[in-house]
This record gives sequence, structure tokens and C-alpha cells, in this order.
Amino acid sequence: MRYNNRSKAIHDAIRSFISEVKWLQNESDVGVGVIIILRYLNRPSVIEEVSTGQQEFKEIITSIHQRYFEENKMLEIIEVEGKVGEIKQLTQEIMTKKGVKQVKASIIAP
Repeated sequence: MRYNNRSKAIHDAIRSFISEVKWLQNESDVGVGVIIILRYLNRPSVIEEVSTGQQEFKEIITSIHQRYFEENKMLEIIEVEGKVGEIKQLTQEIMTKKGVKQVKASIIAP
């Protein structure tokens, strides 16, 4: 990763670990980050299902970016800010939808 010294690399690794553990523990704390979704578009109702789920969490969604590729796939990046418990619920809601291939959440505690 081209760090000039190991000390800085270790510092960054520990900070990343602490942030991740923090966001998993305190559901009432505020977190910011992104939820990355890869989904198939060949299911007729997949877009409506995911969009309806997102409407329930519109208070924590600050922006959505979508990129279509390979004629039947879409990469969606949802920027979120809010209570960690709500971000977890949104992530789990998205994961349960048919047509969603993969979901990755990257949340940090500011």
C-alpha cells in the first residue's frame, strides 16, 4: 500500500478496526457511509422492491448513484447518515430482496 513506514500502516489498520467495531456495537450512535449494491435487472419487480424499501429509510439516505452495465446489471451506491441501527436495518432490507446479488456496507462513526 506504499506506506513510508509500518507505524502509519498499523495506525490506519487499528483506526479502521475500531471504527468498524464501533458501528457494530452502538445502534443509537450516528454513522455515515455507503451501501454498495450489485443487482440484476432481469427480474421485473426488483427495481420497485428495492425502491419501496428505500422509501422507508428516506430520512437516512442522503444520495443514490446508479450505474448500469452488462445489459442486465446495476451497481447502486447509497450514501447514508443516521443512527447505526437504522443503517443496519436498511442494509438487511436490501439484502433480502430477490435479484440482489451482493451488498457491502462501509460505515464509519464520525
